Amino acid sequence: MTDPRSAADSWLGQVEESTGRLLRTVAGLKPDAVAEPSALPGWTKGHVLAHLARNADSLVNLLTGARTGTDVPQYASHEARDQDIERDAPRPLDAHLADLRASHERFLAAAALMTDDAWAASVKHRFGYVFPAHQIPHKRLLELEYHHVDLAAGHTPADWPEDFAVAQFRKLAAGLAGEAGLPAVELVADDTDDRAVIGTGEPALTVRGPVRALTAWLSGRSAGDALHRTPDTALPPLPPMG
Repeated sequence: MTDPRSAADSWLGQVEESTGRLLRTVAGLKPDAVAEPSALPGWTKGHVLAHLARNADSLVNLLTGARTGTDVPQYASHEARDQDIERDAPRPLDAHLADLRASHERFLAAAALMTDDAWAASVKHRFGYVFPAHQIPHKRLLELEYHHVDLAAGHTPADWPEDFAVAQFRKLAAGLAGEAGLPAVELVADDTDDRAVIGTGEPALTVRGPVRALTAWLSGRSAGDALHRTPDTALPPLPPMG
């Protein structure tokens, strides 16, 4: 089993790469893009960018709590989180880009202060569940990769690193295995040979495609129109990601 520091260091490397991709996308946007719709209902691109910056700072809070042994909440409150995003969303693009860079540096600086014991400590997510601190970099990676797609700025699930897509395919499929009310579907990733069955009962539908496309559908980032279905019938609606 990988020790907490090694796991955190591995995810931190992926966070660094993912952040670099995001910053290049944002740097290539036109100044008025912040007011354009994102792929998330009710959110502009500015909302997505503001959320990503404030999420980095919220994870600094969790890192600080793990390092100091104190209960530092991820956000002051749910309301404060939402208010900060609304406040920051309309800012000029240059301000968003600078904020993303600065919040990323704060996150890396907080991670660099973590001891082995701190990485093994437990922290509380804003939704109330407790998880090990060494998973904080992984939480950041999920925010970056999914919301980079949600930004609707040319970065798509096809651009996800294969390791990320495979890991998320396995996690999301496992979470939907035995899902009540979801008819059983067999999933086959043609490019990685990953297989899974979601839903309940015997599979009456097989869905095939690249692992990135399957993960996009499972995560709600795609309607799955390009996936091959046997028999050729509509895909069942999936419950939203938790």
